[in-house]
Amino acid sequence: MTNKSNHKRVVVTGMGATTCLGTGVEKTWAGVKKAETGIGPITCFDDSSLHIHIAGEVKDFDLRKDLRSNAIFRGDRYSHLAGIAAQEAIDQSGLETPFVDGEKAACIVGSGIGGLTTMEESYHSLFVEKKKATNPLTLLKTIASSAAAHVSIEYGIKGPCFATVSACSTATHAMGLVFDMIRHGQISLGVAGASEAVLCFGSLRAWQALHVLSPDGCRPFSKNRNGTVLAEGAGILVFEDYDYAKARGAKIYGEVLGFAMTSDAGDMVNPDIHGPTNAMKLALESARLAPSDIDYINAHGTATKINDSNETRAIRKVFGAEADRIPVSSTKAMHGHCLGAGGAIESTICLKAIEENFLPPTLGLDEADPECDLDYVPNEGRNAEVNYVMCNSFAFGGLNATIVFGPSPDA
Repeated sequence: MTNKSNHKRVVVTGMGATTCLGTGVEKTWAGVKKAETGIGPITCFDDSSLHIHIAGEVKDFDLRKDLRSNAIFRGDRYSHLAGIAAQEAIDQSGLETPFVDGEKAACIVGSGIGGLTTMEESYHSLFVEKKKATNPLTLLKTIASSAAAHVSIEYGIKGPCFATVSACSTATHAMGLVFDMIRHGQISLGVAGASEAVLCFGSLRAWQALHVLSPDGCRPFSKNRNGTVLAEGAGILVFEDYDYAKARGAKIYGEVLGFAMTSDAGDMVNPDIHGPTNAMKLALESARLAPSDIDYINAHGTATKINDSNETRAIRKVFGAEADRIPVSSTKAMHGHCLGAGGAIESTICLKAIEENFLPPTLGLDEADPECDLDYVPNEGRNAEVNYVMCNSFAFGGLNATIVFGPSPDA
């Protein structure tokens, strides 16, 4: 391991997002600033026999026109969403493609579930239509590392390439791994994030059975919250060694300052306060920041009863008296719960918050739960100086990941 004093600085030079607020970071951010929601009635399959009829669907891109890669086009929808987001991020970075230094690059693009749409279609073919075989590409389309492989092939990324799979912490784990690889000099740049396409009948039926979905909207930290809302989407970021980015004259959108990951080692569904607390504490230590330095926290904030109050208590435990000062919001009421992709989408929102000195709102928060007693920026965003932000991802199984961003070193 390299001594901390010799760590490389890691910066963000590209961002891409596909969400129900709109395809592209700017459309997503515009929706966040206007406090809009992309959640609406399900249109992508027949939901008439379900109790849940809302979700966050990505609707505003034409796959044949907007996705330049024919190879990714042959993949599952989760690979399509990842491909669109990666395309935007790499275009924004200005990197020459295929990458000139492909051996010095990594591609870690995860998915909590992988090619679920393809899997459902295949089961329908076999067990309902009684076909003797499925599409020859079924296996390749379903595996959770397909998106990472597709992006690696498309852009000539020849270093480490794999997927993280850790439920709702998937993207943040991917970003943290690329951050550590660059910081320790193993690579010069990396593409990191995750993609999720879970809006199909079988998926909603399974989530419905768990009783964590809301039938009428996602309202994080609200007294009347009654569950989360599933959404599809993808978030991809380009991370680079600061010196590498400077040498090629890249525009820098922010700096990755710290990262930490922990496990509750307790329960698959009910979170423990110690795991999230330690993730945030260790991320601050990794970033070499004090609680007083943080200007904004993008909470995991799923709008489920236990998670929101548990995260609130963990924030109070980490930040002490500072907790009353720091604005906290969950943007999931606007873009839905994108599961494994959430951390990367929310990280792009954090970086935009720094760039534009704007605090994203928590939509649908008319009356806070008494157990949720922080400044959640209710319903309307606000202008404020934003330099250092923390982004939380806390997943089923007690898998916790926290990442910290700051302004560009050149700001």
